[in-house]
Amino acid sequence: MRSTRRLILAAVSALALAGPLAADAKTLKWGAPREIGSLDPYSFGETFTLSVLNHVYEGLVRYTGDLKIEPALATAWSNPTPTTWRFELRKGVKFHDGAPFTADDVIASLERVTHPNSPLKGNLPAYKSAKKIDDSTVEIEVNAPYPLLLNDLTNIYIFSKPWLVANNSLLPTDAGKGVEGYATNNANGTGPFKVESRRPDAKTVFVAHADWWDKKVHNIDRIEFTPITSPATRVAALLSGEVDFTNGAPLQDLQRLSASPDVKVLQTNELRTVFFAFNLRDKLVESDVADKNPFKDKRVREALYRSIDIDAVQKRAMRGLSRNTGSLVAPAIPGYVKELDARPPFDLKAAKKLLADAGYPNGFSFLFNCNNDSLVNEEEFCQAVASMWSRAGLRPTVSIAPRSQQTPKRVKGEFDVISFGWANEPMIDAYSILIQVMRSKDGAGGVFNWGNWGDPRIDALTDKAGVEIDASKRIPMMTEALKIAKDETLFIPMHQQPMAWAARNTVATIVQASDNKPRLWLTTLK
Repeated sequence: MRSTRRLILAAVSALALAGPLAADAKTLKWGAPREIGSLDPYSFGETFTLSVLNHVYEGLVRYTGDLKIEPALATAWSNPTPTTWRFELRKGVKFHDGAPFTADDVIASLERVTHPNSPLKGNLPAYKSAKKIDDSTVEIEVNAPYPLLLNDLTNIYIFSKPWLVANNSLLPTDAGKGVEGYATNNANGTGPFKVESRRPDAKTVFVAHADWWDKKVHNIDRIEFTPITSPATRVAALLSGEVDFTNGAPLQDLQRLSASPDVKVLQTNELRTVFFAFNLRDKLVESDVADKNPFKDKRVREALYRSIDIDAVQKRAMRGLSRNTGSLVAPAIPGYVKELDARPPFDLKAAKKLLADAGYPNGFSFLFNCNNDSLVNEEEFCQAVASMWSRAGLRPTVSIAPRSQQTPKRVKGEFDVISFGWANEPMIDAYSILIQVMRSKDGAGGVFNWGNWGDPRIDALTDKAGVEIDASKRIPMMTEALKIAKDETLFIPMHQQPMAWAARNTVATIVQASDNKPRLWLTTLK
């Protein structure tokens, strides 16, 4: 675990632009590569949306800028029994509407996020129940001894119960299914910033919460969050000063940005692994093979894997900045082993033979679902891979659209192959992808298992790892589950995606961690 922590800490960098701080704080203009899915943090388990909303809402605990867990709305915790966690709540905290923070808020929030209809219930896979001891003390019961509850709770934000009740919002919303509510467009947290105004797809304005409980590290009065999906427009806005910061600096423009005396670029690889996932249901959604699903044949899945020239993808689509991988988790994630990082060699001839042996010498058609506003250079690498599959004799129909359009299709299983990215956060542990993506759907397990990827062996290992406290036993279980997925070619790993931010010299300090989450309460402006 120590070596893992060193790897994570090594991925953290801080930007310090020269110059003294001004006495009065100013507005930070944030040009983001995409819009957030909702103002409701329980509406969709997507890292970027949760990272933005963490400026408004807070959890019982949080990660520091170097990815260590520290107190937030809870000041201390203990284990009265192996399956019970007792949290002492921070006193004197106020919500943005002035209401006091109490244990009732925690209980209501936990019930809401673990509701059967909550798309975020998979973020608390071991949760069983919670009870109020007194106004400042809460106990959470887990279904078995569980080592990752604190990690999970970093992404479980706390609502005001009176606010939920007053606005008929005790039940969760679901952006992927189009289920909205008052919390979709309104917010009331305890965090460092509160929502002043919101125009979806145009601008969301956050202003500093004067009664925030934490020490005021930042000196920001106002954040203007503007989604700018066009890379060229985003770069132009940064160079002209229309925005001060972007967490999505286009790879193809890094040299141009670095050449500007007014801009500083921060670049590393993040924890997120990008891969392709198959529809493994009985039939494909859009194919000239109507009576069965070719992807159920391992030889076909391997053929798609072997027909990808990963070096060409990295060089052209990813500008040489991604890290090629054969593993579904990054090296810093517990469960990773070097042996699983090896890829089968690119071999077009072998791919064609595998297809012929499986009964598809002339290939077949299928629907390839990709976003154009989610993963780094996603449209480019999807088009590149589709071309490579075509050379193997396959006929992919590439569907590229915004995440808001593609997500509902993915949730319903209306795809044949999808691009996918998983950062294994907030757990920073392989258990995240195992329980949420790879496990068969069952309760809190398999929430993101959109393609029927379950395997009984993976399920059993995941369930055992989820209740094993001893890391020396737990981590090998996760590694074995990942090995099964690799041996069966259930997915096609591609790369750990590059992470590039850029800030103008109006920004004095900003912290970039390898989970790719801006924490602007740690930022100062000149």
